Amino acid sequence: MGEGLTRRDYHHRHCPYAMEKPFGIEPFRAEKIGSTAMAARHSLRAVHVIGSEPTPACYSGACGVRGWLRLPWDIVAMALGLLYWLVFGGLLTLAAVPLKLMLPSGTSLRLGRFLLRNLFRVFVVYLRLARLVRVDNSSLASLEKSPDACIVAPNHTSLWDVVFLVARMPRAVCVMKESILKNPVLGGGARLAGYISNDSRTRLIRKSANSLLAGGQLLLFPEGTRTRREARWINPFMGGCAIIAIRSGAPVLPVFIRSDSRYLEKGWPLWRRPSFPIRIRIEAGEAMAPLPGESAQEFTRRLQAVFETELSKPDPLRRRGVS
Repeated sequence: MGEGLTRRDYHHRHCPYAMEKPFGIEPFRAEKIGSTAMAARHSLRAVHVIGSEPTPACYSGACGVRGWLRLPWDIVAMALGLLYWLVFGGLLTLAAVPLKLMLPSGTSLRLGRFLLRNLFRVFVVYLRLARLVRVDNSSLASLEKSPDACIVAPNHTSLWDVVFLVARMPRAVCVMKESILKNPVLGGGARLAGYISNDSRTRLIRKSANSLLAGGQLLLFPEGTRTRREARWINPFMGGCAIIAIRSGAPVLPVFIRSDSRYLEKGWPLWRRPSFPIRIRIEAGEAMAPLPGESAQEFTRRLQAVFETELSKPDPLRRRGVS
C-alpha cells in the first residue's frame, strides 16, 4: 500500500465482494496507513479464493468466506449463461437460412443486426443481474444516436468484448474469425447480420470499405486477436484498420477497454472460474483520421501510440503485468 492510501480505498479496490452492500462488509473507518510495518502486516493477510484468480489482501478475510459462499451460485450462473447462447444462438442459426432466402438483402442485414444486438443486450443485463459482471459502457451511447459511419477500434482484452460493444452499436458490422462464422451456435446470426470474415485480407478490406460506405459501424480490433498474456498493454497493431480508413474515408474511434480480471483472455480455459463480480469499463476516445499524405504504416503507429498512452495511465482497472 502506498503512502496516503486509506484503508477503505484499499479494501474496496482489492476486495470485489465489498463493492456493493449486499455482498460487502461494513467498511473500515478511513484512516491513513503510512507505516511500512503496518503495510507489511496487512499484506500477509492475503486471501486466495479457491478456484479463482489470486486476489490481494482483504482486511477481514471476508473475501475468502464470501468466495466460498458465491461458488455454487457462480457455477449455476455461468451454466445458465452458456445455456442462453446454446438455446437462442442455436435458434437464430436455424432461422438465419430461411430468413436470408426469403427477405431482400438489405432487410435481412438489418434484421440480423437487430436480433444479434438485442441478444447481446439481454445477455449484458443478465450478467449484471446475476452479479457476474459490472460493466460501464455508457461512453458508447453516442454510437446509438449517430447516423455516421465509423470504424470502432477497441483493444481486445477478452473473448466477450464483442458482447459489450455490439450491445451499444445498432449498425454493427463485426470483423471476426472464419471459425466463428462457421460455428453452429454463433455463425448463423453473424452471417445474417453481414459480419465479415478475416480469412482473406483483400476481401476483408473490400467488404469493410463497402459496409462503411453504406453507413455501417465497423467493429475492428486493430490487434487482430486478443491481447497476449505477456503483452504489457496491447499487441502490435495490424495495418488493416489504417488501410480501410484511408480507402473509405471513415473516421476511426479508439475505444479503451479496462478490466480488473483477465477472464477469457488469450489462453484462458473456458472452464476456469475467475473472481466474480468482474469490473469492466469501456470508454470512447477522440475520433481520428489519416492525415493528408499519411501512409497506412504511419497512421497505425500513431493509433497504437494513442492506446499505449491511454492504457498506461494510472487507473484502478489498469492492466496488471504477469509474473
